[in-house]
Amino acid sequence: MWVLEVQQSVFDRQYQRLFKKESLVDADWISPICMFVLLVIGIAFIYSAQLSYGGGSWKRQIFWMVAGGGIYVALAITDYRILLSKAHWIFLAALTLLALVHTPLGVTQMGATRWINVGITNYQPSEAAKISVLIMVASVLARSKFGGINDSLIVLAKVAIVVCVPASLIATQPDLGTTLAMPPMIFAMLFASNLNRRFFVGTSVVVALVSAVVGLDIYRYHNFLEDRGITAWENAKVHGSLYEKESKLPLRDYQRNRIYGFIAPDAADPHGSQITYNAKQSFITVGIGGLMGKGWLEGTQAKLGYLPRTVAHNDFIFSIIGEETGFIGGLIILGIFTILIANGFRIAALARDHFGTLLCVGVSTLFLVHVFINVGMTVGLAPVTGLPLPFLSYGGSFVLSCCILQGLIQSVYRHRKNYS
Repeated sequence: MWVLEVQQSVFDRQYQRLFKKESLVDADWISPICMFVLLVIGIAFIYSAQLSYGGGSWKRQIFWMVAGGGIYVALAITDYRILLSKAHWIFLAALTLLALVHTPLGVTQMGATRWINVGITNYQPSEAAKISVLIMVASVLARSKFGGINDSLIVLAKVAIVVCVPASLIATQPDLGTTLAMPPMIFAMLFASNLNRRFFVGTSVVVALVSAVVGLDIYRYHNFLEDRGITAWENAKVHGSLYEKESKLPLRDYQRNRIYGFIAPDAADPHGSQITYNAKQSFITVGIGGLMGKGWLEGTQAKLGYLPRTVAHNDFIFSIIGEETGFIGGLIILGIFTILIANGFRIAALARDHFGTLLCVGVSTLFLVHVFINVGMTVGLAPVTGLPLPFLSYGGSFVLSCCILQGLIQSVYRHRKNYS
């Protein structure tokens, strides 16, 4: 009887800890409100983008919103510090999923093998990889002490291994956008770890050197095309990527074309009908919206097929929003994202342990990168990389990933008083 009473007492304490009345009051409501608003807006404009041909992606997006909301709540009430001891298992699980892409379970779409068939749907393992890298790097940094230069180099070596292994697997799919989204996240987490500032100076030099090498490669690519009298599209599609076979860089010609099309669009695609078509049509679509937009469901670029139906509801959803809500609508969307991201950094400052701070900094930086690149590519300020817009772009894997990441931030906020 005494044992039963003790067990009941323990259960009552755990129940009260998770579900006590003030737990809801103590939750951060800024992020979930922003998430909900963005998800609803996304569903509305996914519907609008596919209106002309009756696409049903908006219905599936509702399902993913509900599923993601459930995962968000589950993570919010779970103590995030559990992840500190489980990080390596999460990392290994993500690597396993990435490896499955190259098995019979792998699914190829539009020339890329980035998904695995899980029965009811296809799942994109690179989303799980981003989350696992975030958690694993945060775990490594939270457990490490930065003393002398040798200690710092050992920590950096561990972080490099954690990042490079999944990044190399993602690059083989290929998925350049996801690969490029991780370095800024890691850089921000290292900055939050009070790493020696000389590291950041060295990193800046490396970035400058890599940029110079890529720039030189693009210049040689330009000369290569001129010497043979072919366009970038003909090189990639007609002649079987001739330059890719000669270049010593691990870039695919279609990736090279995206950079080339951004730097020199007129030279890369004089008529704007091939490799720069999506980018130019997106720029036109946003411009047509003017100040106030045409109104919801009144957009014509996607309906008439100028903005291809394969990208209008996912990578270029901001273009649809810009056409139908105008400059004002675009500013409102950016304002909501600003609140969401700034709130993540605010919670990072409130966290009572280094692990929680690193998680929030990493998540917020990752969202900032996605928003900056996606919006930038729709208005011609960044090359087209295929990075979707959080909560707005269609995609089950990505919606779940965004909900998981924001759930981690909510967990850090809710459990911030549990540790001194």
